[in-house]
Amino acid sequence: MSNNRSASTASAVVGLQWGDEGKGKLVDLLASEFDAVVRYNGGANAGHSVVVGGQRYALHLVPSGILSPGVLAVVGNGVVVDPERLLEEIKTLSERGVDTSAMVISDRAHVVMPYHKAEDALREELLSPAADSGPTQTKQVVSAIGTTRRGIGPAYADKVQRATAIRIGDLLNPEILRTKLEMICTLKNSIFSALHPGEPEQFDAYELTEQFSALGEQLRPMVKDTAYLLDDLRHTGKSILFEGANATMLDVDHGTFPYVTSSNASALGIGPGSGVPPQAVTRIIGVVKAYSTRVGGGPMPTELFDEVGDGIRTRGREFGTTTGRPRRVGWLDLVALKYAAMVSGATELCITLLDVLSGEPELRLATSYAMPSGDTDRFVADGILLGEATPNYETMPGFSEDITGARRFDELPANARSYIERIESFVGVPIRTISVGPDREQTIRR
Repeated sequence: MSNNRSASTASAVVGLQWGDEGKGKLVDLLASEFDAVVRYNGGANAGHSVVVGGQRYALHLVPSGILSPGVLAVVGNGVVVDPERLLEEIKTLSERGVDTSAMVISDRAHVVMPYHKAEDALREELLSPAADSGPTQTKQVVSAIGTTRRGIGPAYADKVQRATAIRIGDLLNPEILRTKLEMICTLKNSIFSALHPGEPEQFDAYELTEQFSALGEQLRPMVKDTAYLLDDLRHTGKSILFEGANATMLDVDHGTFPYVTSSNASALGIGPGSGVPPQAVTRIIGVVKAYSTRVGGGPMPTELFDEVGDGIRTRGREFGTTTGRPRRVGWLDLVALKYAAMVSGATELCITLLDVLSGEPELRLATSYAMPSGDTDRFVADGILLGEATPNYETMPGFSEDITGARRFDELPANARSYIERIESFVGVPIRTISVGPDREQTIRR
């Protein structure tokens, strides 16, 4: 019967680089136009910064739409949830006057457990010695990925292994939870004991059952079957905005593997991460910085190691929302951007942090790569082979004007407009939104 109902279409905001593009600001800007905002991937390793009325909010698991009153904030089944951190985040928002009553969490979302965090940290420590030669060395042996150590990868790994996975719905049934944890803790303790002989067992099934059952009770009012919830919204004419975490170049299948995250962070993750069919999403806004940044290991062809990069990092406040780590900075890579727009099916682009480039006498855009086999204008989606790429640049004149007060495209300096138009023509996707400052109002919508 439901298939005979007319369904509304949905939109999505997705990052097209290595994360930190400013997706949170755009979601916050658009959220009031939608009935629901849905996170469909990632976990507490993602960090969205939103500035509203001069106040900065750092969101990790809570969808950015929470800052728009009356908008349903949905954590989909594709997200891995750290219940403790989620409840802390909700509490902090509530204390700041944000209404968090419209929060919904999928009963099928997987849970990040303490042993996942321990495994994440241990894995990075064991692999770190191989990373001494640096993250961009050509043909290096894969070493530490540079994770946030939040347990995200191990939680997704257990999801795929199935028998060792805990879902949000399990937290609501202590008997089921205890039975699962007895088996899981036996297995995890054996693994940790083998790596650290002589140390006592780290994880107690009884204690974890008590702790996570209590967390489950706090979450119970928010837990729903979100696949049906979203289907009902669509078929009653409600509008949905999907909020991607991480970004396309970190997609586990299509990013710079193995230096990627553990989920489908491109728009391709919307279907499996929410239960909404992909054909329902007709507008995909790809978010990209006016330059490139990256956190953690992995190749970044346009990375800058000079005072220009230091200046961009300082002006752009390029330090991780989740970790505080300084981000690697480089010129805008149009080869990577065009590829990411293709993979995520971007129908329009949003350029952020254009104001950070003010003061640079010249701007550079990577338009192809020099590889051992010759020049190519196609992206190399391999974290080892991409380390061999040297960017070929196109240089454009910079601009020195303060553009943070611009609200129309024609108010931008001529050189800034030319820079935007060159990006648009190379990628072949229209640029509809330009961010010229951190606040919600510092936005040009074309």
